[in-house]
Amino acid sequence: MAGQLRPYEGQRWRPGDTPRPTLQLDDVSGIPFLVDVAGVQEYQHRGRLRAADHDVYVTVTPEAGGYEPYCRDTLHMGAPEHLVADPIGPPIAVARACTAGDTHTRLVEVARDAGGMTVHPYMGIEDVWELAAMLSVDSRTPVRVISPPPPVTWIANDKALFDELVARVLGREALVETRISRDAAAIETDLRMMSQRHNRVGLKRTRCASAMGNAVFASCDVHAEVDAADAVQEFLRRTEWPVGEEVLTVAWLDTDLSPSTQLWIPPLDSGEPRLDGIYEQILKGEEKVFVGSRPSTLPDAVNQELATGALLVAAALQELGYVGRCSFDHLVTGDPKGEFDVVFTECNGRWGGTSTPMSLLDRLLHGPRPAYRAQDLVFPELIGASLTDLLELAGELVFHAESGQGRFIFYNIGPLHGHGKFDVISIGEDQDDAERGVLEILPTRLGL
Repeated sequence: MAGQLRPYEGQRWRPGDTPRPTLQLDDVSGIPFLVDVAGVQEYQHRGRLRAADHDVYVTVTPEAGGYEPYCRDTLHMGAPEHLVADPIGPPIAVARACTAGDTHTRLVEVARDAGGMTVHPYMGIEDVWELAAMLSVDSRTPVRVISPPPPVTWIANDKALFDELVARVLGREALVETRISRDAAAIETDLRMMSQRHNRVGLKRTRCASAMGNAVFASCDVHAEVDAADAVQEFLRRTEWPVGEEVLTVAWLDTDLSPSTQLWIPPLDSGEPRLDGIYEQILKGEEKVFVGSRPSTLPDAVNQELATGALLVAAALQELGYVGRCSFDHLVTGDPKGEFDVVFTECNGRWGGTSTPMSLLDRLLHGPRPAYRAQDLVFPELIGASLTDLLELAGELVFHAESGQGRFIFYNIGPLHGHGKFDVISIGEDQDDAERGVLEILPTRLGL
């Protein structure tokens, strides 16, 4: 591994580095098969939630009307510089867009004037590290990256590689039963064999997110050879499978409890991994598509087992060279108040739908986090609406950072106008109140 990391050594960030402007990049282009995520090209504006005075954040799409005044004046998140880059390739490839034109010229100027720059990406993909190296050469200043180098990024984000890591640290019993194959015939065999032992089975592409690369089958539907073959061929076609890439066949356990452990991993020798929270994921549909999260209300014994396993696996990632935000998804089976089991399902070696609102609340509030629910909402009736419309309708329930008053914090607003979709944090006096905010109070205020 040391040899694989050597090319990235010059850009690797350490806590003792001189404070410099930070370039925030929410580039999701390293995750395949995002076409079914409505408005995904607007997710790059989540980088604004980490940006502060003297920072820069870059997007390819323009900001939604009223978004910057809301972040600056209502949420008091400073006044970073926002650059809108000309696309080079897909609009989600933000790092690539920073390598040319006026945006690149401005970034070089910012780094040169400050004596350096820190790049804080959504995910440590190759494009980000290449951009940092280019900025360093062109500005003749040190440019560091707060993320794992690509070889370690993919150990975390590739489900097959992560399974191997967990098995080495905690044993195979810490994982759901899984078989991994590289060709269609072997995947069909795996699916039929697994269906003989479990009521439901799933197929997973290794590098997809938010269940976009998953398929779930009732075992009775894939017992027969022809049925398994049809199911696999349709899955491979739908997910645009590159021939030879590994596919996981997994036992699809019967539970609605899928907690997430949220961690920050500093560079090796700069402190131990830190557990920042345990969350219950809000999932939709048979494939369990992620739509939101809330702080864990699971029993202490469950939370303790989750924390112990997560910190051990995080320490292993740290040894390999992982740096930055990271989270693990788990399943809890059995009786959480009695006999239960906890297993890992995957790692999100990046920022995401739970860590983003969690960290935003930490930034906006002083003291412990309140009860809250964070969720993306889709209301077709709101297609064509603006952030200003949301704020006017929510009225006094809009959270104001200066007073600490209000219930709702809006973010990821870009998909609102075209898709009626946005994200919200609902703060409550207790968890039931926070849930009621999303499920009842906000829809009523919006006239839905």
